[in-house]
Amino acid sequence: MKITVVGSGGWGTALALLLLENGNDVALWSHTQEKTDILRATGENPMLSGVALPKEMRFTSDLADVADSGAVLMATPSYAVRETARRMKEFIRPGTIIVSASKGIEKDSSLRLSQVIEEETGGKCPVVVLSGPSHAEEVGRRIPTGVVAAADDLTIAQQVQDLFMNQRFRVYTSDDKVGTEICAALKNVIALCAGCCDGMGCGDNTKALLMTRGMAEMARLGVALGGRKETFTGLAGMGDLIVTCCSMHSRNRRCGILIGQGKPIPEALEEIGAVVEGYYAAANARTLAQRAGVEMPIAQAAYEVLYQGRDVRGVVDDLMSRAKRSELEESWS
Repeated sequence: MKITVVGSGGWGTALALLLLENGNDVALWSHTQEKTDILRATGENPMLSGVALPKEMRFTSDLADVADSGAVLMATPSYAVRETARRMKEFIRPGTIIVSASKGIEKDSSLRLSQVIEEETGGKCPVVVLSGPSHAEEVGRRIPTGVVAAADDLTIAQQVQDLFMNQRFRVYTSDDKVGTEICAALKNVIALCAGCCDGMGCGDNTKALLMTRGMAEMARLGVALGGRKETFTGLAGMGDLIVTCCSMHSRNRRCGILIGQGKPIPEALEEIGAVVEGYYAAANARTLAQRAGVEMPIAQAAYEVLYQGRDVRGVVDDLMSRAKRSELEESWS
């Protein structure tokens, strides 16, 4: 099948390599001709250093390439999804499967990214969400990985499963797009917080507490928005949360470490040198929680640190001093 991968960052490139390995005709789209030329000339993406790009892979900066593609994989940063989908609309054929591999929530609308794609393409293409614990650095180096393909129609999810799955990349199907996307966005917020704990010198106990109660918040919001609770215990939820909170591949965790060490927010974001999705997701999580009437103290604390200048150590003290609750109470965190 001809597949266009829209977005030539590390994640898009790693997935393009996987699809090429599975026997597909793959084009990797970059938003500038300059980047396309660099990839073609060097045979390597700086964001996947040391991973060779095969000569069989095609490189393009022309979105018209999606016109005769059987599937389109979108792997742009969350802030670029709407504009890119809008530009794709005039070229893409009705019924073409769009796979959304970007993670986040749109900044101004607080829409899930699949909703953004559906809006901009006029609902003429089925959108499947691909998510799970999957660092590009490891997928690109063929390290065994498992993810979830979620779609409203399971038969479409199964088609995507067939496209991506091989001996080193296992794909499970789901019909819970809402839960899968909420997991993908909010785990970045918790990973930022986990990094803050590391930067402050907290221990494993603290991180385990944070991750467990952070997952409780994610699940509460996800269920309130129409997702299923069991999604949050699977690969898209707990799996992705573990890898994002614990790995130095995680930009969100690395940014949190800098903040925990006392670096000002703008400097921490700049030092990472790439998009820190958890920064934007923290604002959206707060908005969605307020709309849904869901209590999310950790996400609220992250917002106060990132956007209101609160001291991270004081926030930890406040969270630890919250009123006594039963662990099974829905409102506890």
